Amino acid sequence: MSIQTINPTTNLALKTFEEMTEEAVDAAVAQALTAFGDWKRTTYEQRARLLHKVADLMREKKEALATTITLEMGKLISQAEAEIVLSADIFDYYADNGAVFLADKNLSPEHGKAFIRHSPVGVLLGVEPWNFPYYQVARFAAPNIMIGNTVLVKHASIVPQCAITIEELFKEAGAAPGIYTNLLISGSRASVLVRDKRIKGVSLTGSEEAGASVASEAGKNLKKSVLELGGSDAFIILEDADIEKTVEWAVVGRMNNNGQCCVASKRFIAVEAVADEFLERFKNRLSNIVVGDPMDKTTELGPLSSEGAAVQLADQVKRAVDAGAKVLIGGKRVDRPGAFMQPTILTDIKPGNPAYLEELFGPVASFYRVKNEQAAIDLANDSPFGLGGSVFTQDIERGQRVADQIDTGMVFINHPTWTQADLPFGGTKRSGYGRELSELGIDEFVNKKLIRTSELTDPF
Repeated sequence: MSIQTINPTTNLALKTFEEMTEEAVDAAVAQALTAFGDWKRTTYEQRARLLHKVADLMREKKEALATTITLEMGKLISQAEAEIVLSADIFDYYADNGAVFLADKNLSPEHGKAFIRHSPVGVLLGVEPWNFPYYQVARFAAPNIMIGNTVLVKHASIVPQCAITIEELFKEAGAAPGIYTNLLISGSRASVLVRDKRIKGVSLTGSEEAGASVASEAGKNLKKSVLELGGSDAFIILEDADIEKTVEWAVVGRMNNNGQCCVASKRFIAVEAVADEFLERFKNRLSNIVVGDPMDKTTELGPLSSEGAAVQLADQVKRAVDAGAKVLIGGKRVDRPGAFMQPTILTDIKPGNPAYLEELFGPVASFYRVKNEQAAIDLANDSPFGLGGSVFTQDIERGQRVADQIDTGMVFINHPTWTQADLPFGGTKRSGYGRELSELGIDEFVNKKLIRTSELTDPF
């Protein structure tokens, strides 16, 4: 079996790699286990030095790393460079704060003394997606390596060069073999690998189908899993929103990463009083987006990650229209080579239309008009997903009140759902469970060991 990387801007193959044999995978797991025996005995200072070095190398090689992202999955080059900086920031964040997060926590029992000590659990498997090939890995690898765990990473098959490069960064930073290991294997083989007794936990970012498969294997084998799956974030526009600024954020929220972001703004819900104004301005802005080569700094919308992704999205739009939705702008493939899709706005989407519940992963926005605030909240919650969402209003207290009623893991006020190292990231409902980033992100794959001491006369 082979893994092929294809440039979605041209749909031409770049390079082909052979999948690892079963023997090679077994050896990689064994090496990660051996490395864990030594790594768990290192100090936080030693681990921090490694993470800082990886961060430094990322910044030093930013242009080259970003170019690989753009060639493999089509991200705009400016956004690819920003991803490298964000990833480096995450490695630095855990290097700087990990020791504090993992410090002993003193307790006050009725008798004796006690504290909680945070200990690593062992070898972990990360299954990562293509849409943020460095950032997704950073938020899994950085906290867990800081804990003292070792990690195996099965990256998305369409970004093998990014995957290989990340492992090379760790080697250049001085990581011993087995601390960070890239596995060139298929997704089905990753699910089977979860059964390996040497692997103590698994984290996946990806589709519901992949999440269900990995979580099932983890559950059957009594291993913890963390899942970050799909999303269909609501973008609520209340009548007191600053419409001009809101439209600008709406464009960013929907078109960031060519629309291929789990926390992209996907369902735009405007109350009646401002619906017409918002929609007209939003339509005009999207109609004038510059579509083109993602390596060109003037391009605003590049290709989808693959021809398959573009075909799927175009089919979703067609099915939505067949079920009664209307296309306000776009709705078709761009007439040029590559995996391009026109910026699109769908309206008149009713319950029962497949687009009402599906995630549209690309530059397609769904627009809804509602009577009032409560109707906006109800519609936002009428989704199987619960990843993120946003509320636009000039009344911050009102925004917080609305946010409190939205059933998601994250809600942003006057900003699309976003990410940074010191904010927890994760969802609820069919968007998964567990958290990454911030202090919460270092708390998932750790043994919180109780150590209690008592006097001989202690009656306990």
